[in-house]
Amino acid sequence: MKKLLALVVLCLLINSLTVAKKFKEGEKPSWAKKDIRDFNDADMERLLEQWEEDDDPLEPDELPEHLRPPPSIDMGSVDASNPENILKLSKKGRTLMSFVSVNGNPTREETEDITKLWQTSLWNNHIQAERYLIDDNRAIFMFKDGAQAWEAKDFLVEQDRCLHVSIENKEYKGKHNRDEL
Repeated sequence: MKKLLALVVLCLLINSLTVAKKFKEGEKPSWAKKDIRDFNDADMERLLEQWEEDDDPLEPDELPEHLRPPPSIDMGSVDASNPENILKLSKKGRTLMSFVSVNGNPTREETEDITKLWQTSLWNNHIQAERYLIDDNRAIFMFKDGAQAWEAKDFLVEQDRCLHVSIENKEYKGKHNRDEL
């Protein structure tokens, strides 16, 4: 009896594997019969879905940033009296931009030289920041790890030519500025 049951299960398993094909040999959906040059966006999307159907899901660190799970924050170890610590932890591993203004009335070249020097100093301190000039006296510093933005802010506000640094819509005045805001 056990051998008969095992044989029936084996036959069902083999049958289900052979029937599980997506399409029979001669049959294809109408969109798949078209020449590839005649495919529209919907056909290409269906082809991509069919291609990725049996793929393993990506690891969380391989996902695009907007699809990654947010970092978990242990509220027990966070100093709740300082809201910047909570912000710093919530931005860990996320891209963050900060805006930096140079005081005085610098030319674009002066701003380029000053912010390039600041960027190099940050890199020397293992804070990775990309720099983009957006005005004659303003630049964006983009951090791949948002938690580093607050460490960079502490450095930048100490610089002689820093007017202010803006992170998450909060402005921090440079310590050497002459109230030019």
